[in-house]
This record gives sequence, structure tokens and C-alpha cells, in this order.
Amino acid sequence: MSDRDAGRAVEFVGPERVEVVSTEDPVPAPDEVVVDASVSAVSAGSELLAYRGELDPETVADEELAALDGDLSYPLRYGYAVVGRVTAVGDAVDPAWRGRTVFAFNPHESRFAVAPDALRPVPDGVDPEAATLFANAETAVTLTLDAAPRLGERVAVFGEGVVGLLTTALLARSGAETVVAVEPRERRRSLAAEFGADAVVDPSRYDGRAGVVDAVREHTGGVDLAVEVSGHPETLETAVETTRFDGRVLVGSWYGTKRADLGFGDHFHRGRVTVRSSQVSTIAPELRGRWDHERRRETAWRELRRLDDDLDVTDRLVTDRVPVGQATSAYRRLADETEPTLQLLFTYPCTN
Repeated sequence: MSDRDAGRAVEFVGPERVEVVSTEDPVPAPDEVVVDASVSAVSAGSELLAYRGELDPETVADEELAALDGDLSYPLRYGYAVVGRVTAVGDAVDPAWRGRTVFAFNPHESRFAVAPDALRPVPDGVDPEAATLFANAETAVTLTLDAAPRLGERVAVFGEGVVGLLTTALLARSGAETVVAVEPRERRRSLAAEFGADAVVDPSRYDGRAGVVDAVREHTGGVDLAVEVSGHPETLETAVETTRFDGRVLVGSWYGTKRADLGFGDHFHRGRVTVRSSQVSTIAPELRGRWDHERRRETAWRELRRLDDDLDVTDRLVTDRVPVGQATSAYRRLADETEPTLQLLFTYPCTN
């Protein structure tokens, strides 16, 4: 069988069960193009929920993305960060699309047909591996817009995965007085400091929430803004407790079916703490008069390129490059919190 015939796709078929299945060579409809993938990024937060069986099967995957318009029941093809090249165009599509390097919010597949308006051309000067980080960069931009950090504010970011690190980097450049990163893994704390955090806190050093709260307050006196992107529901209450009077907590984590046990005690009630969600599929109502998805996408590309130029974020964040055929073992490694994996990329054989 030739590489051209060897279409592959990653499927979640049950809790902690992943298969790489064969796919047929797609034929584009008149208004579609075919993309041959070169690399795709695994989103550790949401994809580990799928891997562990922690998603509500009746939930729509993403109403804003055509490739993810089904529910989250098994078998499930999931993922949303593929970079590849357009290799075929439908009769009604501008032939200039052929040969373009593009980003697609598409599951992990070696080859797929898609409407051109669902693609994002990769800007000149952004290599394919860096481009796979676009979805994470857009999420970090959304978090920063929703957080609306003010000059001189004190901020804590809980969770320094890829989204947390990119958010930390943006907040550190926002005019905040102090940015504290809270993260149990040593390598990620080091990266947070390199990305601009003024201080780092290791929550695993403390026996209980109070110690972590005291450590953050030691650096800040209490934060004006806490951003929760750890993926762990138990962290939310810690984030609330670190805020000062009239502080705000922005929740970027998706917990899936896991529940957050949040005590609405004296600090929350008397402290007038605001807890708010943030999600990249939509734009906050107060911004929609000035911001749309196109402006946010342009901002994400610009910030991604700037951060890559200044901090070499691709080299620092990408820890694993795995052939897509080895996806089963890759998810096992990603789910093992003793492993140093941060950003895992699937690579695809040459298909043209």
C-alpha cells in the first residue's frame, strides 16, 4: 500500500482506549478542498478528558466548528489543531488555495475534505510546528481579553500547561505589577519564570489549600485577578481564596464531568469575589462591538509569532513528536503525570 492510500485517523473508542483507524481518500465537493496533514497538536486538557471518559456524551463537541459538530459519545474523533497543505480543490473553489499551508480545527486525520472558510492560512514566517499552537494562542488571547488586567494589578495563574504558559506570557506583558505562577511540576515552573512570571509557587510543597494561599499572598498580598487553567476542579477554591476584596477569578479550565466543590464561605461572600467563565468559542458580550473572530485570530497569530521570536516558545513547549500510528501509546504517556510531556505533536507520513 502506498503512502497516498494510507489515510489514518485517531479515534477514542472508550475510556483509556484509543485506536488508529484507516480512512478512505477524500474527494472534495465542489465547494471544498482536501488537506494533507503534516502535523497536529494534542490538546492535553480536553483530549485527556476524552481519553479518560470524563466528557458528557450528550454534549455537543463544539457548535462553532463544523468538524466538531457531533456529540461526545464514543467512538469519537476529537482534536482541533491540524496543520497541512491543500492538495486538491473543488470545481467551485479558487485554485489559488492549492499548495497553501493551512491550519484547521479538525480532528487528528492524515487527510480530510473541508470548506475553505473553515481554514486559516498560516502566515509567512510561521513554521508548521509553531502553527499547531495557534488554537492555544487564541485561547490565551481570549483569556487575557476576558481577564482585562489593569495596570499595576497582581495576578496569579493556576496551571502552567501550554495554555497557562502562553497566558502567563501575555499577562506578564500586560502591565500587571506581579504575575505569580502556581504549578506542581518543576519544569513548568521554570518555563513560567522564563515566560515572564515574577514568582512561582509549588502547591505540592504544602499540606492543604491554606499553605498555597499563604504562599501566593506572600508574593502579592492577595491577587486582584486569578486565572484558573489547571484542569483540576479542586484548584478553583484555592484560586478564590487567594483574591483580595472585590477580586475576580477567571475559569478557563474545562472540567468535563468532574465537579468543583466550591465553598461559598466568608471570604467569597464578604469579599465580593467574582467567579467568571472564559471560553474561546465565543467573544465576551462587552467586547463584541469592537472585537470579532477575525480580529482575535489576527491578534493570536501576531502574538504567537512575537512570542516565538522572543521566547522560542515552539522549542520550549513541544516535548514530544510522535508518528500518528503510535497515538495509543502517546495518550498513555500524556496521561501519566510523572512524564515530562508538555506539548505532544502527531506527525504524518508524506502523503503527496
